[in-house]
This record gives sequence, C-alpha cells and structure tokens, in this order.
Amino acid sequence: WNPNPSHHVVAVACRDGVRFVATGTAVGPDDPALTDALLTSATTETDDDDGEKTDDDAKRKRVATWRQQTVSTTTGILVKVLAVGLEAAARTVHWHHKGDYACTASPAAPPSRQVVIHRCSRRESQAPLTRRSSKDASGSDSSPVQGARFHPSKPFLFVATRTAVRVYHLVRQQLVKTLHSGCKWITDVAVHPASGDHVVVGSADKRLAWHDLDLGAKPFRTLRGYHERAIRAVAFHPSAPLLASAGDDGAVFVFHATVYPDLNRSPLIVPVKELKSAHRVVPLLSGESSSGDQGGGSTGVTAGCLALAFHPNQPWLFTAGADRDIHLYHSLG
Repeated sequence: WNPNPSHHVVAVACRDGVRFVATGTAVGPDDPALTDALLTSATTETDDDDGEKTDDDAKRKRVATWRQQTVSTTTGILVKVLAVGLEAAARTVHWHHKGDYACTASPAAPPSRQVVIHRCSRRESQAPLTRRSSKDASGSDSSPVQGARFHPSKPFLFVATRTAVRVYHLVRQQLVKTLHSGCKWITDVAVHPASGDHVVVGSADKRLAWHDLDLGAKPFRTLRGYHERAIRAVAFHPSAPLLASAGDDGAVFVFHATVYPDLNRSPLIVPVKELKSAHRVVPLLSGESSSGDQGGGSTGVTAGCLALAFHPNQPWLFTAGADRDIHLYHSLG
C-alpha cells in the first residue's frame, strides 16, 4: 500500500513486472484527484530541450516498459492500473516513504537489472546498480538479489543478496557498507522505519540476524530456535515497537523490538507472541516460488506462511500463506 495517505494505490509484484493499482478507496476531498494525478498525469518519456532523447532517457526506456490500463472488476467498476514490464519476474516491491518511488527485486534478471527503481509521477524506471557496483567484495556478481528496501530518511538503498546486505548511496552511486549476516541464504530484509540504522534479515537456515549499522558489519544479535523451517518474511511495524517473522513451518513469531534514541543502549528484543499454526503447510506451486519461477506445476516443496505485513497504525498483522489464505491477527502486544 502506498505510504502517502493521499495516494490510494497498491503495488503488486507480478511474473512480468509490477502493477500500480488505484484502489478506489479515496475519502478525502482531494484524494481522488491526487491519486489520479499519480497514475495518469505523467509523461511516458522525457526529452531534452532540442526534442531529442538523451542517453539516460534511452536507458530508462530499455529497463522497463510502462503502459496505462483500465480494468473492469467483477462488480463492473473500472480501475486504473499502471503496468510496468520488466525482463524477469519481480520477487518483491517496496515503496519509498514519500509514495512516488518504488523499488523491485528480480533475481532472475541480468545482474545490472535485478534492482529497478520506478517513479510513478514520471513513468520512469532505472537500474541504479551497474554490473561493477553489484559485485561483492570477492569480485563475483553471481549472487542474485533477494530484496531491496529504501532507507526511511536518507538516500540509501539496502540490497540483500544471498549472503549479505549491501548499502548503496543513491545520489553518489556508491557502495557505502556491506553487512555480513553469516546466513547461508537470506530470504527477506526489513529496515527499522524510524532510525533506518537497524536492519533485520531472515534466512533459509532459520535465523534472524539483527544488524546495527553503527556497530560494524556483523550482526548485533542472532535469533535462533524459533522457526523449525526456513524463514520467508520479516517486517517491522511502521509505528509500534514490533517485529514479526514468518516461515515455511506455518508459524509466525512477534517480538517486542524497542530501538532507543540513546546510542549507548542496545535494542530490546523480547518474544511476545507465537502463532504456531498460522497457516497450513502445503505443496508450493512453481508459480508461487520465491525465486520467481513461472509455471503452475508442483515444485515438490512444501511451504507455510509466505508473507506478512503490519497495519500502519493498529497493532494488527496480516499474513499470507501457501494455503491461499490471508489472516488478520490483533491484540499482538
């Protein structure tokens, strides 16, 4: 969901790219016009003063294709959609806090285009990471991107590969820090919504690694023994001191996670809720694979809870599972 309360738009990661969909839920006097402006008033391409396309414009056009659609729902309501086509399936999509930019991660795309940043108001997409900048310390760029997140207040982009999280300065186009989680396969990454200096990664080896950017490249704390199988998703609550994780065992764990403004105090992390059987463990179809594989047959792999998201204001948690159910949990504190 777009974090700007005036923009009633959801972003959906798809097999062929990403969709920005108007929800039709605007209630404020100016909200419908602002939402419409975000999706319809942009130009499809930018020209220079001489009317000729610049090199940057040509690169942006090659990264993604934008097209506007009007889709009819089952109830006959017309919905505006911006469809953005990418070279490979988008595994994740996340908004910038201002609600105009969104970033997608596509592990199956070429290395330089696995992370793409989209600007809705201009209908522009660009890949900020070149082949050189996507390399790790060993010089290898063979590790696919697992996810990407914006910093809540600084021009930083957190990019998770299988074994590390790289922090890029978007303005300078530089790699500023690499976080080594010690995990064999990172599956998801979450950035603290207030400070931005705390990063949590979930992994296929059932671990949660909490990083404090001020304390170096290694995890400040590693949480083990909660999930019995691979962790699929992690998320911070936007305003409450809560952290949640979901795994292939069908379980969801909620932690009280307080980050103090005093840098001399370590974060307080306490488990408060265990949803042991939040979702049934069922066979995972290839079209639902976290790696972005396409198709409809069974992969021979079972999975439980695949994704989760907190309500922006209330202590409520939404979870989605391989059993095709979406659950809402409240009274988490």
